[in-house]
Amino acid sequence: MGRLSVDLCGIELDNPVIPASGTFGYGYEFAELYDINILGTFSFKGTTKDPRFGNPTPRIAECTAGMINAVGLQNPGVDKVIAEELPKLRKCFDKPVMANVSGFSVDDYAYTCERLDKEPQVGWLEVNVSCPNVHGGGMSFGTSPDAAAEVTRAVKAVTKKPVIIKLSPNVTDIVSIAKACEQAGADGISLINTLLGMRIDLKTKKPVIANTMGGFSGPAVFPVALRMVYQVAHAVDIPVVGMGGVSCAEDVLEMMIAGAAAVEVGAQNLVDPMACKKIIEALPSVMDKYGIDNLMDIKRI
Repeated sequence: MGRLSVDLCGIELDNPVIPASGTFGYGYEFAELYDINILGTFSFKGTTKDPRFGNPTPRIAECTAGMINAVGLQNPGVDKVIAEELPKLRKCFDKPVMANVSGFSVDDYAYTCERLDKEPQVGWLEVNVSCPNVHGGGMSFGTSPDAAAEVTRAVKAVTKKPVIIKLSPNVTDIVSIAKACEQAGADGISLINTLLGMRIDLKTKKPVIANTMGGFSGPAVFPVALRMVYQVAHAVDIPVVGMGGVSCAEDVLEMMIAGAAAVEVGAQNLVDPMACKKIIEALPSVMDKYGIDNLMDIKRI
């Protein structure tokens, strides 16, 4: 293994840098800019059982030290992803990819994960439990330990590949939810998803996005994300993938010292499409600066 190599649920990554779902499409768009095989892996666009058009526009807006978005999980549906998107990806990416899955019922999650689990390109299933439970009053699966555990059990029952549950930070006790997922069989935890935010355009006197509220991400959320990664990593015995406001190599090291096995980069990809490439290239010199020889041997607090 190289000095940047890490292990994620038994699969070796050349480095810990992973573009986050929703910020990297299905990969081939970024492959026109650089060789995406330099990445550890990436998490592709959130995929649901059925096609989704998404929310009305405007649905993304810049704000101080970050951005707010309410895209609404726009995607072509799992059948089309398998038939059309993955073959395109295969031409430019020769590593296992992380399949990000969303759903609106337990059956939705199980169906989509079972389909993607059979795809040779898929190395991990990242299951986003920040979606509303349409059969449970509209509350997000990720706000309840029992609901998150129910999704975890259902997905694990129909899959063989590592299942990483992606948690929402919009909760009072993220540790209890992470532990419930671990007890239900999760192979890993990823966090944080976006914080719920809102801005108002003073010229129009209306919210900056049509959905009124949306997911707040970007450098401003990094301290919150780091705190939650630290809490969860010290509460569970399965790998944690840290994300939330990561924008440079130093942030990657902070996440790993806090307990992350790998690190996802989200909003920064939308600010600078070359962000992940720059972070990977900067890691060796930043590691030297802080006396870190190998990431696998990093001293966690």
